Amino acid sequence: MIGGIPLADVLLASGALFLVGLAGALLRRSAISIFLSIEVMMNAANLALIGYGSALGTREGQIVVFFIIAIAAAEASVGLAIFVAVFRHKETIDVNKVNLLKW
Repeated sequence: MIGGIPLADVLLASGALFLVGLAGALLRRSAISIFLSIEVMMNAANLALIGYGSALGTREGQIVVFFIIAIAAAEASVGLAIFVAVFRHKETIDVNKVNLLKW
């Protein structure tokens, strides 16, 4: 039990959150929507790590989550900078219309 919440419920919520993020990443066309969906998937993994760490009575899950959050912050800044650069060049962030890597 994690603060009165069973581990199965935490993992169910984490799995549902991950599926919502996966569906958003696969079905959306806007680069920012895809980016946010990937962030939701990372938060689902964080929730699972916190749940397992708490169920096992250790702090390793929280330590790993701290590093994942730091990486997500760096990814957010770099990703948004790339989106701004692509938007300035193509005036769209629709992933179907942006083809910068084609010859």
